Amino acid sequence: MVTLTPVELDRFTAVGVTVDLPRTRLVALAAGDGYIMCGALDVELLDARLSERGIVAGRAVGVRSIEDLLEAPLERVTHAARAIGIEPGMKGREALLRMARYAGALRDPAGPPRSPSG
Repeated sequence: MVTLTPVELDRFTAVGVTVDLPRTRLVALAAGDGYIMCGALDVELLDARLSERGIVAGRAVGVRSIEDLLEAPLERVTHAARAIGIEPGMKGREALLRMARYAGALRDPAGPPRSPSG
């Protein structure tokens, strides 16, 4: 069975996907231009063979639900995720908010960033 779940985060809605397979459950959350996923995500493949795509993604291990994925620390992240400030050890929730902010999907209540000149 495949389940899609909207997940409210701050001022943004992420999309959760849970796929129940025989003896396996895949869990992922997408936000902005990136996603985080359970331990099935092959971060090494994304960086080595698909690097030209600039995929923003992170992997958390030992998760079985959307809630677990939000609270779990990311075990590994892609180079593109690091480029926008997502690091291993960061909780899934914070990584998703950074992805949303980077993609412009999450509005800053203080308004748009100001240029260095004013």
